[in-house]
Amino acid sequence: MPKLLHLQVACAENRVIGRDQRLPWSIPEDLAFFHAQTAGQVVVLGRICFTHWPRAALDGRRPVVITRQADLAAPGVQVAPSLPAALAIAETLPGEIHICGGERIYAETLALERPMRLHLTLVHADIPGDTHFPEWRHLAWRELDRRDRADANYRYTFFTLERP
Repeated sequence: MPKLLHLQVACAENRVIGRDQRLPWSIPEDLAFFHAQTAGQVVVLGRICFTHWPRAALDGRRPVVITRQADLAAPGVQVAPSLPAALAIAETLPGEIHICGGERIYAETLALERPMRLHLTLVHADIPGDTHFPEWRHLAWRELDRRDRADANYRYTFFTLERP
C-alpha cells in the first residue's frame, strides 16, 4: 500500500503561491511550521523550489528533486525525471512523503487517486503573483484541524485537510 502523501503549501485566497520564483510574503510562523513538518522526512519538489530552498537537504530531510538536470544529484539528494519516478524513489525511503511544490507538481499530485493530507496555510489576502496552487476547494476534503492566526502583515489560517 502506498504511503500517505502530505502536500505542504501556503497560498493566498486567489491561490497565488509565488512571484518571480519566490514566496510573495514573509510569515515567520508559517516558515517555522513548514520546516518543522518536513524535518526528518522525504521532500519531493521541483528544481526551482529546490534551488530556492537552502535548507531542503538539512535537518534530516531526504530531497527527491523532479528535474531533467542530473547534475543536481548530490549526497543525500536524489533526482527523478517525473512525479511518478520521484514517488517511486520516495516510497523506498524512510519517513513520510511531503510534496513541496511547485505549481505543476502540486497539480499532478492532486490528480492522483491516492490518500493525501493537505497542510495548507491560507493567507487571507489577494496577492499578486505568477505561480498558483491548483483549485482544491472542489475536492472531497475532510477538515482535521484549523488554527486562525495573524501577524503584523497578514491574517492566515493553518488547515489540515485529508482526502481518503
